[in-house]
Amino acid sequence: MARRPKPSTSPNISDEAPTAPVLTNYDYELLHCYLRLLDAEAQGTDWCEVARVLLKADPQREYARAKRRYETHLARAHWMTEQGYRHLLAEADDDW
Repeated sequence: MARRPKPSTSPNISDEAPTAPVLTNYDYELLHCYLRLLDAEAQGTDWCEVARVLLKADPQREYARAKRRYETHLARAHWMTEQGYRHLLAEADDDW
């Protein structure tokens, strides 16, 4: 099996998160980011602050781009908790 990238604490953030029905290399790189997004949402953190700090997008300068980046990455983070984790577990089983 091909090696997956390790999660990164400073990944390159795309304008849109993947929508593939399987885990992508991008998902692996952004695992920390997805967790932080979910934590921020649970704490009620303003999306503009999250976009600026976590997703490196400035809502004051590029509102639509920052909002899209935030929404698609948060949606992917939720997908990870609903379906993506199953792929992680299956791949972990394959490595044993």
